[in-house]
Amino acid sequence: MMMLWSPEDLTGERWAREKRYRQVGYRFIAGVDEAGRGALAGPVVAAAVVLPEGFDHPDLADSKVLSPEKRAELYEIITREALTWAIGEASHEEIDALGILQASLLAMARAVTGLSLTPELLLVDGRFTLPGWGGPQKAVVDGDALCASIAAASILAKVHRDRLMESLSPEYPSYGFARHKGYGTREHLEALRLYGPCPIHRRTFRPICQAQGS
Repeated sequence: MMMLWSPEDLTGERWAREKRYRQVGYRFIAGVDEAGRGALAGPVVAAAVVLPEGFDHPDLADSKVLSPEKRAELYEIITREALTWAIGEASHEEIDALGILQASLLAMARAVTGLSLTPELLLVDGRFTLPGWGGPQKAVVDGDALCASIAAASILAKVHRDRLMESLSPEYPSYGFARHKGYGTREHLEALRLYGPCPIHRRTFRPICQAQGS
């Protein structure tokens, strides 16, 4: 199922789409988003967050537009004030076996099933909903800019994954994971050229295949 944003989202009211869902009776709305889909190493990480009605923060936004310091600050606020939240992961092995789209959806599904209450509605960032979820759900393109709960999920997923990659960096010191978090920076690609892939690289991604000579 795909659901694109509509002109109604351009009213100028902050988080207008999510507020409309509340107005028609949904109380427990879970925002779902992932981080690390485009990385070359490590897992893809998803978060699901159910915010209390009326929750907002002047800096709440898509995690990609926030500084690491601001994301860390918002992470503490969101995890403290959310009604429930959870993290889900899909490993680099699962990414290679399933493909990045299905692995991302798997990580999202794991995050949702980790919530301590059952959402009445899922708002999923992107063009795809979660296979196997029996309740109402909506795919929201650019949802981390349109829905408060998706923005919150994007922050939790990004902070969790960044911290995970920083913790893995000492095991693989040649690759600089603490700096680029596994993304295809010039530094990372040069390390791949010099040393080849390490155990947490995604073997089916093109730069890794090239580094292996396949």
